[in-house]
Amino acid sequence: MMGDYPRDMVGYGATPPDPQWPKGARLAVNFVMNYEEGSEYSVPDGDGFSEASLTEMPQSAVPHGDRDLAAESMFEYGSRVGFWRLMRLFRERGLPLTIFACALALERNRDAAAAIREAGHDICCHGWRWVEHFRLSKDEERQHIERAVASLTDMFGAPPAGWYCRTGPSINMRRLLVEHGGFLYDSDAYNDELPYWVSMDGQGHLVLPYSLTHNDSKFGRGYFAHGDDFFSFVWDGFDMLYGEGLDSPKMMSIGLHMRLMGHPARAAGLARLLDHIAGHDDVWITGRQAIAEHWTQVHPYPG
Repeated sequence: MMGDYPRDMVGYGATPPDPQWPKGARLAVNFVMNYEEGSEYSVPDGDGFSEASLTEMPQSAVPHGDRDLAAESMFEYGSRVGFWRLMRLFRERGLPLTIFACALALERNRDAAAAIREAGHDICCHGWRWVEHFRLSKDEERQHIERAVASLTDMFGAPPAGWYCRTGPSINMRRLLVEHGGFLYDSDAYNDELPYWVSMDGQGHLVLPYSLTHNDSKFGRGYFAHGDDFFSFVWDGFDMLYGEGLDSPKMMSIGLHMRLMGHPARAAGLARLLDHIAGHDDVWITGRQAIAEHWTQVHPYPG
């Protein structure tokens, strides 16, 4: 029966709500830096194989089960070099970032954690490790959530405001987040350009959809070849949303990975994009936590 269908194919429809962004902004833009390096599948961590996805070689050339030192070093580039380049680009322009933080990865680079803390970027928990949560049992996923939140709280002095896991959520994820408590939102959805509320066990839970479209993961999948590909593609998306913002303001998520965008030729395209977007006075460049807090005040849970 239609009433039992577990998906919402309608959403806000033709009349989305006015988000009433601060200062009448036509668009809210959020840049996300995914901090995953050091928490990916690896032989030293007992996983039995080396992760190679979203690197210069999308699939490992080393036989499955053998340690791939080349793939490991590409991940290491992200935390050793790429992280600092991206942080510099945003620091020089005074722009905020949201960090999708894998807890174990930041435990292995305390200097990076300190730099994030000093910069004041907001934290969204990206899991204990960069693994597929839909492969975990319910109890395993609960343990990953608890361990990640405890670790990030210890590092940053406050629990992470949001949650986003690798690839896609499990069927248990959202209920486990509500059970754990303390999350302002999750971003495990790609189905809208505005936040929206869902009801979980009678409680309101806010969803801030993310995007794999305006995302540098296209470098790792062979769709983008150089920095101008990223710049022109995301520029077009920004200009479309900015134009629509006269009548129907939305939010735009732009995803970055340190081991991809952190390389010089790609970072040059990001720098041009930052300057283009920052040149618009009526755009709210902000963190996800600020968007969630704003939405909760302006459009509280209707239940």
